[in-house]
Amino acid sequence: MSLLTRLSLSDFRSYADALITPGAGFVVLTGENGAGKTNILEAVSLLAPGRGLRRAALSEIARDGGPGGFAVAAQLAESPQDDRDPVSIGTGTLATAPERRQIRINGAQAAATALSDWISILWLTPMMDRLFVDGAGNRRRFLDRLVLALHPGHAVQTTRYEAAMRARTKLLTGETRPDAGWLSALEAQMMEHGAAVAEARIETVAALGARLADAPEGPFARAGLAIEGGALGDLAAWRARDAAAGRALTGPHRQDLIVTHIGKNQPAERCSTGEQKALLLGIVLAHADLVAERAGRRPVLLLDEVAAHLDPSRRTALFERLADAGGQVWMTGTEDALFAGLPNSASAFKIADGMIISI
Repeated sequence: MSLLTRLSLSDFRSYADALITPGAGFVVLTGENGAGKTNILEAVSLLAPGRGLRRAALSEIARDGGPGGFAVAAQLAESPQDDRDPVSIGTGTLATAPERRQIRINGAQAAATALSDWISILWLTPMMDRLFVDGAGNRRRFLDRLVLALHPGHAVQTTRYEAAMRARTKLLTGETRPDAGWLSALEAQMMEHGAAVAEARIETVAALGARLADAPEGPFARAGLAIEGGALGDLAAWRARDAAAGRALTGPHRQDLIVTHIGKNQPAERCSTGEQKALLLGIVLAHADLVAERAGRRPVLLLDEVAAHLDPSRRTALFERLADAGGQVWMTGTEDALFAGLPNSASAFKIADGMIISI
């Protein structure tokens, strides 16, 4: 399944109750700043594992003045003409447990990681414009989103590695002498799950890097990709060092995604703002192609305010590339004119006063 045919929101951000029935290709949301366009993209992003495109706490997502919980529900299909029963997925919280996320697939309770079996979602937002100049943590999260689309089990491996790492740090920094056997068991878990995390990242970067390197020159800068750091080494030998630091100083939780502008042979952080945006967009587009090739389905793309930051020629090139690739692409903007070059089949919605109006 790779197409959202129905999306409903209940007490989500600025929406008390909203319904949108998008088409198979472009889905355009226009409205003034603050109207709630990005809220809709965030709702879609929460239909994948993780904390969504804003990485907000669950308690912050529920509508102010509402009962305290929220719900996002969707129906998925391969195409509008698909004669098979659609798959229903949803997520949300209860007022009595505002920080406990619930997942349902076809009405049955499920783990968040199970969402990857049904849909892949990638996004590009203005908040990501500083990805190459911010800390390594943001780049790791971006990389892990790319990895997850190709390796659905990646989230489980990452969660188990981080849980073992936290437990080890707690033992090392406790007031009593840690149990050597328990430490060894935790370190074995870190080695097992950490190796799986690192391997999936390396494989994804290699495959995506090869695709980017072979891509023809075009309006979007080609990125060179590499991973730096992350070796686990002998954890037992580093217990004293990690205890003194209060954290594990090596491992995949310290890896960094290194990006360069191939054409200029220049680190991404030294490129102009426009070049960085083009590099990031090129990575996302190439990754969507890679996912389609590997998984047999295109990821849903969420492109927040992307058209406003492109000159007319690059905007036209972007629309043409997305149309040729197929799949469902959600885009937001403040002006209808930004999307004049889209096919007539695009689904268009006006967002205003907590309402979603088909136009």
